[in-house]
Amino acid sequence: MDTLASIFSHNSSSPSIIIPNGGPTFSYPGLRDHIKPFQSILSENFDLKPQDVVSIVLPNSLEFTISFLAITLLRNVAAPLNPGYTESEFKFYFEDSKCKLVILPTGWLQQNKPAVKAAAHFNIEILEMNWDDPSKSMKTYFQNKSILRKNVENHHSYPLDVALLLHTSGTTGRPKGVPLTHKNITTTMKNIGRTYKLVPNDRTLLVMPLFHVHGLIGGMLSTLLSGGTVVIPPKFSASTFWNDFLEHGCTWYTAVPTIHQILLRHPPPNRGAPKLRFIRSCSSSLAPNILFELEKTFNAPVLEAYAMTEAAHQMTSNPLPPLKHKPGSVGIGQGVQITILDENGKQVEEGEVCVKGVNITPGYMNNPKANESSFTKDGWFRTGDQGKFDEEGYLYLTGRIKELINRGGEKISPLELDSVLLSHPTVSEAVSFAVPDDMYGQEVHAAIVLKQGQSVTEKDLQIFCGNKVAKFKVPKKIYFIDTMPKTATGKIQRRNISEKLFKPDKIKSKL
Repeated sequence: MDTLASIFSHNSSSPSIIIPNGGPTFSYPGLRDHIKPFQSILSENFDLKPQDVVSIVLPNSLEFTISFLAITLLRNVAAPLNPGYTESEFKFYFEDSKCKLVILPTGWLQQNKPAVKAAAHFNIEILEMNWDDPSKSMKTYFQNKSILRKNVENHHSYPLDVALLLHTSGTTGRPKGVPLTHKNITTTMKNIGRTYKLVPNDRTLLVMPLFHVHGLIGGMLSTLLSGGTVVIPPKFSASTFWNDFLEHGCTWYTAVPTIHQILLRHPPPNRGAPKLRFIRSCSSSLAPNILFELEKTFNAPVLEAYAMTEAAHQMTSNPLPPLKHKPGSVGIGQGVQITILDENGKQVEEGEVCVKGVNITPGYMNNPKANESSFTKDGWFRTGDQGKFDEEGYLYLTGRIKELINRGGEKISPLELDSVLLSHPTVSEAVSFAVPDDMYGQEVHAAIVLKQGQSVTEKDLQIFCGNKVAKFKVPKKIYFIDTMPKTATGKIQRRNISEKLFKPDKIKSKL
């Protein structure tokens, strides 16, 4: 079965979802029993047609899990979004996806949160939901134009239906819609299960956000397909991580290097060492010295993987022992073909990493130009990353061809930030770029040229950006320069500007 319904096709007796710190625990039949009434609410009260988009603006929670599975198993498309986005960001995603319904936490309507304002701008219907512990059920509140009370149709998803719509930043500055089908997603779920030999006895503590493929597919859905258990706290907290991990008998977790480093600074409590089968690292480069420290501290293999939204997450991974896992490498292809091509599509020793597989998106949403540049004529997807193989076929990434900033796994378009900075009345020219950072892998910096006779402080510009984009995109440092270095053809080279302005011995990374 190549749909997300396959999660419920095994006979696992393990709990499916545990909400720690007094929250509910659901068996697999119990989870299914709570999905069905929520599907009835969607079908009876909202005029949703198959493949209509429903945006989910919820934190990591039981509510997210139930709404995501309910939507996708009704043949609708789930579009998870970061609850921390600004109103203007929500407006873009709602409009670009042609969203028909927004699901929010209870209370957001009354508080008139940015997502509410954005939905009201397009007259999009809103559904609030929360788990009601005394009644052991999901409570919902909605504003809609008319109560339809139509007969519930018994929709069944199909493998080639789009189940998930995410956006990934592009070098054009405009985020690109990435539709992922049930078959794309279930292929990755199976690949991850095989890579790490996931079984019903495995339990993972989810630390990555569910609005990302890393948390959603790499952490939650792959575990559910294996019949294992997902422990879902509302957010990552170093102070509670190990207590939750030990209390619920977790065996593994997956995270970005930033979180691994934080956990090294917050070791497990004295009441017992965690019995980790493995640690997975993905979404950003893991420094070999951090890998060695993790393995020494937690007595478990650390397996670095390589993933992209367009591949429904995982493409390569280092394998479990007794096979080799190599520091500095992202491992070997896992259920996908990998090759290295030059700009003309010829195989080379070092060049652009390209992949083929059933997990790869059928193409960007309404973006033929991006599809033409990202897919070769014979079906290879160009990742934008530069890499090479060693003599044993392990892949090493050697740089980024595209200019995205990768801050702790969050991909940020520099052109988006340029546009925001240029919208400030004092700014004449602006360029944002990545700089190395010990905590996040890369951090966001920017350089600006002010208009003649104008003045502004770095703090004022950061506040200005923070009102227009999510907090993680705001430049950590802004350089004020007199002239912007350009090539002979007038192009700004971000890497050159970064090398000229960023002096690591003067600007210490945040540890």
